[in-house]
Amino acid sequence: MTLHVVLGKGPVGRSLTEVLLGQGHQVRVLSRSGGRSRDGVDHVSVDATDSAALTAAATGATALYNCANPPYDKWPTLWPPMAEALLTAAERSGAVLVTMGNLYVYGPVAGPMHEDLPLAAPGTKGQVRARMWGQALARHRAGAVRVVEARASDFVGPGVTDNGHLGGRVVPRVLAGKGVRVMGDPDQPHSWTAVGDVGVALARLGTDERAWGRAWHVPTAPPVTQREAVAALCRAAGVAPVPVRTLPHAVLRATGLVVPTVREFAEVRHQFTGPFVLDSSAYTAAFGDAATPLEQTWKATVDWWRGRSAG
Repeated sequence: MTLHVVLGKGPVGRSLTEVLLGQGHQVRVLSRSGGRSRDGVDHVSVDATDSAALTAAATGATALYNCANPPYDKWPTLWPPMAEALLTAAERSGAVLVTMGNLYVYGPVAGPMHEDLPLAAPGTKGQVRARMWGQALARHRAGAVRVVEARASDFVGPGVTDNGHLGGRVVPRVLAGKGVRVMGDPDQPHSWTAVGDVGVALARLGTDERAWGRAWHVPTAPPVTQREAVAALCRAAGVAPVPVRTLPHAVLRATGLVVPTVREFAEVRHQFTGPFVLDSSAYTAAFGDAATPLEQTWKATVDWWRGRSAG
């Protein structure tokens, strides 16, 4: 049994924690609010910009996982000090730094996204994440620290709630037999990454030295459109198909005037107005893990939401 340290307790952090526990490891979960510790999991309240506190928490750990996700509109101010503190903590503690990244770094592309694409994001959020990875990779190549980054498409599955495009805005309405509104064009192919597969991938990347020093795409099922995904959720729930309509961009724009996090979606609108397809074949070829079939993910999603409502 070895110690693994997870920063963040959202859907990704929770998924990773359960995977690590299942593998027999001790897990220390770091967050601003802390939490109630249980067998195998120690919750600690930390300031993610405090390199000394992060170093103390990561000392003796095999890996330090960055699963944090500040509010979209705060990325330019919050991510740089957090990223520097995490790098410093990994360097001082000797833990492998495993970062949960995203696809914003590529910006709009033609064709499926693969790890060899240039990090050419034109928007602020993508540029922030690209700089974070560039700085981490430079420190890795200098021999100061070991780093690896995972990237995935939009999360789906149990535990994905308000921030998921097929989470809290969609699944409860499907279960109630009500129509849903989605961003962009509901008939464009879109990749969806099961959050359970993210946890499995992060745990592997933190312990397999073949992975270090580069970015990897988490195993992701073949793309389906938003309309097809909602229809599949209806089938999994055993309800009649519900209407799927587009959320008008004018409504999003107006909402963004008063809700900063909604305003930030304008930068990544291309993900929903054209094909948004992730190629994860490099990871599967290297490590053998394949994506969970989407039909299985939709069923687990429906079951989780029903259990949450009953609870």
